[in-house]
Amino acid sequence: MISVHPINNQTELTEFIKFPFKLYKNCPYWVPPITKEEKAFMNPLKNPVFKNAEASFFVAKKQGKIVGRIAAIVNWVEVNQQQKRKVRFGWYDVEDDIQISKKLLEAVISFGKQKKLDFIEGPVGFSNMDKAGLLCEGFDKLNSMNTWYHYPYQKDHLETLGFSTASEWLEFAITIPIYANSPEKVKRISKIVLKRYSLKVLQFKSTKELIPFVDKMFDLLNNTYNQLESFVPIQEEQINYYKEKYFQFIDPQYIKCITRSDGKLIAFAVILPLFSKALKKANGSMFPFGFFHILKSLHFHDTVSTYLIGILPEYRQKGLNAILFDELHKTLDRKGIYKIETNPTLKENKAMLSLWKKYPHQLTKRRRTYRKEI
Repeated sequence: MISVHPINNQTELTEFIKFPFKLYKNCPYWVPPITKEEKAFMNPLKNPVFKNAEASFFVAKKQGKIVGRIAAIVNWVEVNQQQKRKVRFGWYDVEDDIQISKKLLEAVISFGKQKKLDFIEGPVGFSNMDKAGLLCEGFDKLNSMNTWYHYPYQKDHLETLGFSTASEWLEFAITIPIYANSPEKVKRISKIVLKRYSLKVLQFKSTKELIPFVDKMFDLLNNTYNQLESFVPIQEEQINYYKEKYFQFIDPQYIKCITRSDGKLIAFAVILPLFSKALKKANGSMFPFGFFHILKSLHFHDTVSTYLIGILPEYRQKGLNAILFDELHKTLDRKGIYKIETNPTLKENKAMLSLWKKYPHQLTKRRRTYRKEI
């Protein structure tokens, strides 16, 4: 018999976080998170997202053993300000038994009904800065630190239970040549657009140079995606949280910004080393050797992943993607790096998909969120 239980204390939360280590133990493609970071992320005293959100975490048990987990989430900015009466679900990991999925999702639906919400959607996190999307294609590839891994049957469970596709993302493996041999079309567009709009590309050599632009980058991120149905504005407390968590450790050379002649930031892009193999070796812990693997990957890597891209709406479809990627290509060429794995790109984002296709590329993963009226 399968029973579902809410998490009530730190010991149970640890079990919730540790369950995937058991589920994916023999899977060579699952990349574990750092458990200490996961625990802090789910702590209302440490993660400022809880100022505008709430969550309940559930585990499913069979014969006393955990066989599945799920999180039920409400982002009140989304509900109250955007009038999207959605209960989110995330951290969805289950053994291959549809009844486990059914009971866990029923717990989320019950949570949503208590809050007088209208539909359920996921897997997603608390906000758009978090992981999103169920892996539906590319089960034989390592996931990145910004994505979840899932087994193929989880998609079947959701579809059998009446969930339909809400959004779809694509991920690519890109091979770039030495810069001298990069696509002439990208170089040409970059030069023309820079001149036409009197734009300037900012290059950063130190974190100190970068920090004054981080708040502007998040403001731009909100402006970039605020027209997407799935987007929820990033709140100031969250910006400070992500600034401290990530931007202190990003190589400033891996960030490119574009400004107008009046100094206004209109576009930016951020890439990161691909940490998947290092996190796999760390196996959820920074100590005793996890920190060494991640630090080594930070300084010695042959692959990067796209992380954030933001472009002011009035400059969309005007070639700024080409400028950003052209500048990043120059940096990667100097470092001898010629492999890129893209972050999930919305299927509707034709500009980015068109850019990736100008280089040798391979579609490696497909992700979807699923929804259902409740």
